[in-house]
Amino acid sequence: MTDPTLPSLDALKQQARRLRAGLDEDGDFLTHSESLELVAKQYGFRDWNTLHAAAGNRPPLKRFQLGSRVSGRYLGQAFTGEIIALRAMQDDHLRVVIQFDEPVDVVSFESFSAYRSRVSAVIGQEGVTAEKTSDGAPQMTMDLA
Repeated sequence: MTDPTLPSLDALKQQARRLRAGLDEDGDFLTHSESLELVAKQYGFRDWNTLHAAAGNRPPLKRFQLGSRVSGRYLGQAFTGEIIALRAMQDDHLRVVIQFDEPVDVVSFESFSAYRSRVSAVIGQEGVTAEKTSDGAPQMTMDLA
């Protein structure tokens, strides 16, 4: 059985590549298999084979990825932007931080405005928040741009 809280195998292998490259820059040379073993230890596993079995050979959990261009609505206002932070959470949700291309007014009163250029939200598989505004609409809906 795979552990849904672990990154995909591709993401784990990429992490091992980055670790190896970073250590190589510092003069500490590792083989790729040694870097895989270190990644496994970072996640609390005995070795790479055990981590591999726990992560399973599944597709990535989400279609949203770090650096993805997105568009949608935040508090009723249209936006476009980029995902600048992303974290998998339990129950197949993601915590995303989006940097808007243009600030979005998050206040619906005409007498004043409050602009946000960066927001954090927890979204489901379809890019919709469970949290709702006072009129019952999701706080955020987004899709790949």
